[in-house]
Amino acid sequence: MIVVTTPTGAIGSQVVQTLVAQGEAVRVIAREPSRLPEPLRGRVEVVAGSHGDAAVLDRAFAGAEAVFWVVPPDFRTADLMAGYVDFSRPAADAIRRHGVGRVVAISALGRGTPWADRAGPVTAALAMSDLVGARATNFRALTLPGFMENMLMQKAAIRDKGMFFLPYQPTLRVPMCATRDIAAAAVALLVDRTWRGKADAPMLGPEDLTYTEVAAIISEVLGRTIRFQPISIDAYREQMKSFGSSAAMAEGLAAMMDAKNHGLDNGEVRTPQNSSPTTYRAWCEAVLRPAILRPAAA
Repeated sequence: MIVVTTPTGAIGSQVVQTLVAQGEAVRVIAREPSRLPEPLRGRVEVVAGSHGDAAVLDRAFAGAEAVFWVVPPDFRTADLMAGYVDFSRPAADAIRRHGVGRVVAISALGRGTPWADRAGPVTAALAMSDLVGARATNFRALTLPGFMENMLMQKAAIRDKGMFFLPYQPTLRVPMCATRDIAAAAVALLVDRTWRGKADAPMLGPEDLTYTEVAAIISEVLGRTIRFQPISIDAYREQMKSFGSSAAMAEGLAAMMDAKNHGLDNGEVRTPQNSSPTTYRAWCEAVLRPAILRPAAA
């Protein structure tokens, strides 16, 4: 039995679908089971509730051979570290208590860099993976850069203004991953019964790009000029607050972006083992272009 948290999330939903398609026995923890796609509901075991709840975890982890662990970001949190680490304490205890054989978690790049301890959600994610990894028998943390899918938050600005806004230096090259590649890597680890030990597993995507280069790719895919407009960290912080983030989350996100501008995501050397296949152009063609061209009310 493989247990999947966040089964309706960007990564978790793809993990569940792939595991089921491969014939694996899957149990999901879902706060809102009604959000699971109808075709999946009869093919997975559902434990209703939050995966921050010890009683829910006891039901879900009983007899589990593997767990896919994701902390859902709480944009209204008053304490980032608590939102990641304290949320995960019941899971860490349940993993040890139930003798879960393999745990695969979503974490972040940056470990070992000078900015790892001042990078908001990244710092909290690394502390979370340390906690869960210490309790697991075998553990892999998929350590990730920004997701290509983050650009979907800018689709209205791209469609209506022909530009997108981010607090990145125009010349900074950064790695990016597509969620479909992250999900595929997670599934490969979850179904492989042979690996042992505890380690980070970085994923860097196929190439580093500046956001000026990203704008050029988007322009070519959409067939019209799209510009990247850098904004300040202070402007980004206020933007996050205007979108409903708590002061703690807005400050943490600003610290993360500042750390990324100083090289937080550039501490790993790309190798064939930590590269993933989906290029930014391929992702734009498959995901971003349909989202941009879809009517605004859709």
